[in-house]
Amino acid sequence: METLEGKKAPAFTLAGSDGKMHSLKDYAGKRVVIYFYPRDNTPGCTKEACGFRDLGERFANLNAVVLGVSKDSLASHDKFIEKFNLPFVLLSDPNTKMMAKYGAFGEKVLYGKTSIGTIRSTVVVDEKGKVIKHWRKVSKAEAHPQKVLEFLQSL
Repeated sequence: METLEGKKAPAFTLAGSDGKMHSLKDYAGKRVVIYFYPRDNTPGCTKEACGFRDLGERFANLNAVVLGVSKDSLASHDKFIEKFNLPFVLLSDPNTKMMAKYGAFGEKVLYGKTSIGTIRSTVVVDEKGKVIKHWRKVSKAEAHPQKVLEFLQSL
């Protein structure tokens, strides 16, 4: 998929781990970091989530909200949040429609094998709903939250 940078972020409404429905329009006036990850409680996904957790206050100080998205169930998200004390909302996209709109679901290559699945990626949406940064493929999950923070600090 081509980059979403400079384009209006695709609209979505998904169930969140806080028991509420979340839509992009709910976050007007804030920067939104939406990171897409394959699966709760796996090594890379855990490192990435904990990185966003550890930098959470710094994101908040930059008027940014962090949302994690995977196709896992809300029950799985609840366990993941509890186990790692995650302070942000995880959204469940079981049919992958929202992830597909953001280029976060489709063909990927892992260890030389092609498959269909979640593509670890991130977008930053500005206060007016425009994508200002799109990492189409995140390779180092543990280092990525710091890169996102540095991008926001550079604005």
